[in-house]
Amino acid sequence: MELQLRPTTITRIKMIFYNLAVKAYSSLIFTASGFNTKAKLWINGRKNLFEHLQDWVFNDDRPIIWMHCASLGEFEQGRPVLEEIQFKHPDHRILLTFFSPSGFEVRKNYSGADFICYLPADTPFNAEHFVTMVKPKLTIFVKYEFWFNYIKEIKAANLPIVIISAIFRPEQHFFKWYGAWFKKQLSLINRFYVQNQSSADLLNKIGIDHVIVSGDTRFDRVKEVAKNPKQYPIIEAFKANSKILIGGSTWPPDEALLAELWKSTPDNLKLIIAPHLIDEEHLKSIEQAFPGSTLRLSKADNDSARKAKILIVDSIGHLSHIYQYGDFALIGGGFGVGTHNILEAATFGLPVFFGPNHTKFQETTELAQLGGAFPINNSTEFTKAFQDLFNNPKNQTIASKTCREYIAKNTGATEIILNGIESYL
Repeated sequence: MELQLRPTTITRIKMIFYNLAVKAYSSLIFTASGFNTKAKLWINGRKNLFEHLQDWVFNDDRPIIWMHCASLGEFEQGRPVLEEIQFKHPDHRILLTFFSPSGFEVRKNYSGADFICYLPADTPFNAEHFVTMVKPKLTIFVKYEFWFNYIKEIKAANLPIVIISAIFRPEQHFFKWYGAWFKKQLSLINRFYVQNQSSADLLNKIGIDHVIVSGDTRFDRVKEVAKNPKQYPIIEAFKANSKILIGGSTWPPDEALLAELWKSTPDNLKLIIAPHLIDEEHLKSIEQAFPGSTLRLSKADNDSARKAKILIVDSIGHLSHIYQYGDFALIGGGFGVGTHNILEAATFGLPVFFGPNHTKFQETTELAQLGGAFPINNSTEFTKAFQDLFNNPKNQTIASKTCREYIAKNTGATEIILNGIESYL
């Protein structure tokens, strides 16, 4: 006799597997914390979290708006919305949570939120305890964050939750033959604000129609940075009358391209390298690739900066503003899991170069088609493409203008989202 399982039983089984996966991941992080700094921060940052959160929650009776971001990139994506909410609703408190240390450790002192902490692991107990304690008037998850126990508890409490700047692709599990359970979890979300029409179409195909194509809030964020950039006198001294190529969020393969280019660099070109990881081993490897030419920003003063040819940014949180001093940018990650944010450079009119793993990002494809970005596959291609642009000021001007216009054309997502969520506040 064939065993028939009820849909509710299947759902419970799948939820059990999901919870086991969350616990297994947490256990792996705990094990790694003995030898991995980032894992140790992940574990230690969550210790006594509920006690601290409870003290904050019950110290004030104003309603709470909760935004959750995976890491630093998602925070920058959510930031325009967060700051507008703070401005328009000062009678509410802002709770900001992060999943990753690379987000929390950089932004734990951010003044735009009332309380900032790690998000407890997505176990049934943590989710119920967190939502019961916080009772968020509105929950906002940014881009990719889908923690199903939290979503379930928020829905059970009859509280609204939205996803902003979301992007979906056909290869994601939601759209596979085995994705029925994941689709059901998505249906619990009140509203999706997606970056493009293709994401809306994918959601529509699986029966989710509470979708608004708002665009990407990163455009609003980088536009705001370009309007009010921080000033760095040391970098101004470093630049002087030179052209500057900025390696932004670089990894070793990107730095190898810069080292090869440097062998035939023009006299009036300088480099700024802001690596994605700033551990001592990585910084030393960059210095070895450019022997006798580098200066770390942390050790620089105006005099030493003027004499230097290569400046290494050995701290986090400055790159988006440092792009103002550049003329070109090589954006890292394209020879690994994927290109990092190109919009921070493009908003200042920097033509951008990046490696081949860029196609999952809409802006890299579009800006390349428009002529403001230049995908490259190896050091030979990079050196040739860069020198062609460097030696042709007219083409450089055209590419720079293309980048600025592309940013201007795609702003406005924040306003659409704010207008939509106002009904929840």
